[in-house]
Amino acid sequence: MLTQPRSVSASYIRNFVFGVEDSLVSTVGLLSGVAIAGVEQKYIFITGLILIFVEAFSMAVGSFLSEESAEKYIEQSEVSARRPLLNGIIMFVSYFISGFVPLFPYIIFPVASAFWFSILLSLLALFVLGAIGAKISNINIFKNGFRMLLVGGIAIFAGVAVGKFAKGL
Repeated sequence: MLTQPRSVSASYIRNFVFGVEDSLVSTVGLLSGVAIAGVEQKYIFITGLILIFVEAFSMAVGSFLSEESAEKYIEQSEVSARRPLLNGIIMFVSYFISGFVPLFPYIIFPVASAFWFSILLSLLALFVLGAIGAKISNINIFKNGFRMLLVGGIAIFAGVAVGKFAKGL
């Protein structure tokens, strides 16, 4: 049985992790910033939906183009679009689905509660993402989970800080 080269599997994992992490952090950062700025709940939800759809597509296109460029560089010739296309699909699906984790609380809770649930769910999902990545890579699950949570948490905090600043404008 033929197996895929490790670099191919790594590109799929890279796109999955990048899609999930970026979606969680970008979406919760934007939603938190907009919520803290005092925007009405329906507009927070609409903003989140637009972000998820636009960014999932944008990230997928970026993944496709960058993976194809990297393969052309490695091969020094034209390459099949099959693997870059699959990477783009992985990026789209991972970004799209993950974006609903921070958006979901704004559907069922008032803004003040949704704000905290959105952040909490996103941080939890970041930890789980780090733990899954560690399991696949045979490294320390808790260390990698907390690393992902910490780095993503800093980005989330940035979104909240910008929202506080924008509210004062």
